Amino acid sequence: MSFHEMWRELAPIGRNADTGGYRRYAWTEADRECRAWFRAQAEARGLAYETDRNGNQWAWLGDPSAGDAVVTGSHLDSVPDGGAFDGPLGVVSSFAALDELRNRGVEFTRPIAVTNFGDEEGARFGLACVGSRLTAGQLTREAAYELRDGDGISLPQAMEAAGHDPAAIGPDPERLARIGAFVELHVEQGRALAALDSGSVAGTGHAVGIASAIWPHGRWRFDFRGEANHAGTTRLVDRRDPMLTYAETVLAARREAELAGAVATFGKISVEPNGVNAIPSLVRGWLDSRAPDQAALDTVVTAIEHAAKERADRDGVDLTVVRESFTPVIDFEHALRDELNRILGGAVPVLGTGAGHDAGILSASVPTAMLFVRNPTGVSHSPAEFASEDDCVAGVIALADVLEGLACR
Repeated sequence: MSFHEMWRELAPIGRNADTGGYRRYAWTEADRECRAWFRAQAEARGLAYETDRNGNQWAWLGDPSAGDAVVTGSHLDSVPDGGAFDGPLGVVSSFAALDELRNRGVEFTRPIAVTNFGDEEGARFGLACVGSRLTAGQLTREAAYELRDGDGISLPQAMEAAGHDPAAIGPDPERLARIGAFVELHVEQGRALAALDSGSVAGTGHAVGIASAIWPHGRWRFDFRGEANHAGTTRLVDRRDPMLTYAETVLAARREAELAGAVATFGKISVEPNGVNAIPSLVRGWLDSRAPDQAALDTVVTAIEHAAKERADRDGVDLTVVRESFTPVIDFEHALRDELNRILGGAVPVLGTGAGHDAGILSASVPTAMLFVRNPTGVSHSPAEFASEDDCVAGVIALADVLEGLACR
């Protein structure tokens, strides 16, 4: 099955007819269909299929126990109303690259695996990269058991309902020890490659780039507690309205991010009692912030917290800030990164990214690298996310070249 055939087959799964975006949340029916698709692709190619203790899927060519394997892949889940490319492009391209290598008639000297890591986006349980974090020991079983979705369903309950045994989850050092290198292909989330091409002849430029590092990033929950009251009868001067404090904090996040050369976003909010004619008693907002280095990230988050506290004091609102997740700066292994560049001809752009990935989680345990496929608009986490067919095919060929250089020596 060609790249285009696989892409068309996967495309309808979990797509919302009203928005055109994807709702492939962990351990839901859409996730089950994506997993069934992955298994079918593995079996159609005669690959040895397995699901590991943490729900990640694997398709093996060669003996997994031989060690020093070259692994590629990404994820199939999505953010709410996400685009088609974020995650799935890497999985589809991995199978297509393996087909390309077989067509070339190469001789494999190392085992190869294609993988689909579970719950990378964290859309349902609020923590990104759950499957890879568990595998790498960066998320304990106890902490995983405490994760709950918006309906109060715990991660173990969701896994069990989907037919996976939650008692098995936890670190998987034996599996990681099998891996000699992990290479993840991903659509670029930004338009650095397109920007490099400005002024070039149409159809030329850089379709593929190599990742240098992932910016440090984290998620913080801001709880603003005020006093519920009647929206029509409570004088403005008598109000303890946490929505005002929240609004000022959102504006402060934008100001401070610009000053620090970072990004900061309040993209999720919860309000109680959430009535049109009621002053809220609680506004809960989640901050996502990322920066090129740790100092800049610390600066922007500290400044946002300070602005929130200052406004909360003025409004008579109580403020609590909880850091829910954090990932430090991740420099991909230079030797592997340089090897990818050599294999691809030595003139491939190398660029950093503010987006987190399973490759970043695994980098603490195994040598990892990433390839990016050009995104002409830079839009991601949106139905408008896009990469041209020609660039997707270029990504497949680049990944095949990399796998051949690493696993067919």
